[in-house]
Amino acid sequence: MKTIIGLTGGIASGKSTVSNILSNLGAIVIDADKISRQVVEKGSPVLIEIQGSFGEGILFEDGSLNRKKLARHVFNDSEALKRLNEITHPHIIEVIKKKIHWHSLNSPGSIIIVDAALLIEMNLIELVEEVWVVAVPLELQRERLHQRENLSAVEVDKRIAAQISLEEKLAYADEVIDNSGDFQHLEERVKELWCKLTKK
Repeated sequence: MKTIIGLTGGIASGKSTVSNILSNLGAIVIDADKISRQVVEKGSPVLIEIQGSFGEGILFEDGSLNRKKLARHVFNDSEALKRLNEITHPHIIEVIKKKIHWHSLNSPGSIIIVDAALLIEMNLIELVEEVWVVAVPLELQRERLHQRENLSAVEVDKRIAAQISLEEKLAYADEVIDNSGDFQHLEERVKELWCKLTKK
């Protein structure tokens, strides 16, 4: 039985919704986005390094990271995004490795989901046994991202372009989860894959 699954998909594809369904089914979810927030908490060595690279302007008055301001900056400058990734990714990967190791030892037989938008870009596929890709048509992705983040069309396209394309992701996919329909359709597909995985 495959026990470590990499879950990925483009921004606003519904990957977090799939994670929640899997968690409710009994999976252990390691969320790369949550980890990325933890490693840049106020006073952390990573945040100090980010501040040194991008200046104090990306912090709130209390010394915590102004994520929206930093995002606006890096998504308008590919070199800045590359620099940010070089600072944060090694720390995120290290935490994910530790969590996989801990759960593998302490919850043997459990299914671990590594939920990461940049699963492929960060080379996390080396840590998983199977890759599941959440797929939505580009126009639907644009619409959902615009509604969720209240971004302009130009900003939406920049966020989407910062990740590899769906076609590139699909080249790595062992399973594809179509999320162009409603929640019921999505839940049924995830449950189908879960049953296949657990052979229940």
